[in-house]
Amino acid sequence: MQEIIQYLFSGITTGSIYAVIAVGLSMLYSSTELINFSHGEFVMLGAMGIVTIWVHLALPLPLAFVLTVAAVAFMGMLFERLAIRTAKKHQPITLVIITVGASILLRGVAMIIWGKDPFSVPPFSSHDSIEIAGAALVPQSLFIVVAAFILAGAIHLFFKQTLTGKAMVACAVNKKAAWLSGIPSETMGVLAFIISTGTGAAAGIFIAPITMSSYDMGTMLGLKGFCAAMIGGLGSLWGAFAGGILLGVLESLGAGLISSGLKDAIAFILLLLILYICPGGLFSAKISKRF
Repeated sequence: MQEIIQYLFSGITTGSIYAVIAVGLSMLYSSTELINFSHGEFVMLGAMGIVTIWVHLALPLPLAFVLTVAAVAFMGMLFERLAIRTAKKHQPITLVIITVGASILLRGVAMIIWGKDPFSVPPFSSHDSIEIAGAALVPQSLFIVVAAFILAGAIHLFFKQTLTGKAMVACAVNKKAAWLSGIPSETMGVLAFIISTGTGAAAGIFIAPITMSSYDMGTMLGLKGFCAAMIGGLGSLWGAFAGGILLGVLESLGAGLISSGLKDAIAFILLLLILYICPGGLFSAKISKRF
């Protein structure tokens, strides 16, 4: 029982990271109907940014957090303006190929800037671990879980309670009708990329203290986040969040109780099972559009 509780703690921590990544992907899809396969690289940039600004330059953590998220969000804006918007054909497959190419480019640039060696980041808190039923819960895990709920809740309120958020959803439902209603669809697209990549950067920052940060860490994180979003229902904010938590818990239990070699395979096995049983994910498309 002690081991299972420890696996659950680890799974919820990892699942919260997947949840934040999945929420960013799902939010972008809800606003633009685009699946950004370079999202994992923006998570990587968040982790490498906090390594540079907080660890190497020794700036205060809150300032380093804000600067890193702002810088990555600005890169997301440039990506939308220079790569997505300038595409001659805005067909889904064309845009997906562009995001895959951007993923390869960002990974290569990161390797040139930071090298191939991984970096470690100290925990945000120096408090001792909390012992619950014989299992240890590190303070960094609490940071991650709380941050995941805050980010998901903030995005939910943004879409439900603000005119800008509702306008972004309207652009995704029918861009031409939204334009005729006076909604600047191009501005909404830029804002969606800024929020999505900024959320990815926050996920990278919070995961940095519990894993080694390197130029190629974003590939698997992006795939896991995509799996979580598909499991919960692509386009559903809280579905993506639940999918991330579920994926993290099952991954941790499977690796601990069965075999650690199955850790990465569990995500894709679970994705196949969910899509076979419920092709729309755990939440239907109708619910997804309403969040």
